[in-house]
Amino acid sequence: MILNGETQVYGILGYPVKHSKSPMFQTAAFEALGINAVYVPFHVKPEDLKKAIDGIKALSIKGVNITVPHKEEVIKYVNEVSEEVKYIGAANTIKNIDGYLKAYNTDAYGFIRGLKELLQKAKKEIYELKFLVIGAGGASRAVVYGLLKEGAQKIYIANRTKERVEKLIKDFSSLNKFVKEIITPISLSEIDKFLDKTDVIINTTSVGLKEEDKPLFRYENLKKEHIVIDIIYKKTLLLKEAEKKGCLWQDGLPMLLYQGAKSFEIWTGKEAPIKIMEEILRK
Repeated sequence: MILNGETQVYGILGYPVKHSKSPMFQTAAFEALGINAVYVPFHVKPEDLKKAIDGIKALSIKGVNITVPHKEEVIKYVNEVSEEVKYIGAANTIKNIDGYLKAYNTDAYGFIRGLKELLQKAKKEIYELKFLVIGAGGASRAVVYGLLKEGAQKIYIANRTKERVEKLIKDFSSLNKFVKEIITPISLSEIDKFLDKTDVIINTTSVGLKEEDKPLFRYENLKKEHIVIDIIYKKTLLLKEAEKKGCLWQDGLPMLLYQGAKSFEIWTGKEAPIKIMEEILRK
């Protein structure tokens, strides 16, 4: 890479952000396609978010990813949002078009592409299956948005408070007029009762990130027929138990890879070099 006056700047805004894998695989993608660009992490405190977004325009930064805790708040400071951002209520990608900032959410795309790869192994289609989504935060909303767009017929959403799920249902009512029939709110304590009704289990919470985290439900109740996904990008206790049971399982790396690839394509208009990006991530 040669830095010069033509070098374009991209990056990721988060707090903290030093753990992010995006600079590694996005930089590799730019290099692979011969694009004169760098991708850097920006450590942005919540109280400095507006200034950081103004800085994107002032410094002619071409595009950024947005990660926690800014995905919802950032919507206030852009000029336009895409359809999925309106429904999900969170953005993870911004494109700067000569000072006009448009926000996107590529998490739903990333999740669905990873899910379809997994389901190919089971020779199943999304519309055939019943889903249990654990959590009702921003990541959950992206997952549910993707499932609804792909024609999922039944989604159980387990969360500490059912009110948050009810709000999700209300927010998605204009996306799918049958959303009240498709989505059923349940409490976390009810998960075990619904396992027999579920084909695919998806954890969208941070439980499992720490080794000392308590299980979300009785993992011994998993059956080998279950398909299990944890969007955390490591083999969590849930995934370890799923593997022991002989379940098909997937961690968060495919979602991370494909959401990043979609961001790359939004920024550059070029097809992302998926294999190269994946190689870097797997390392």
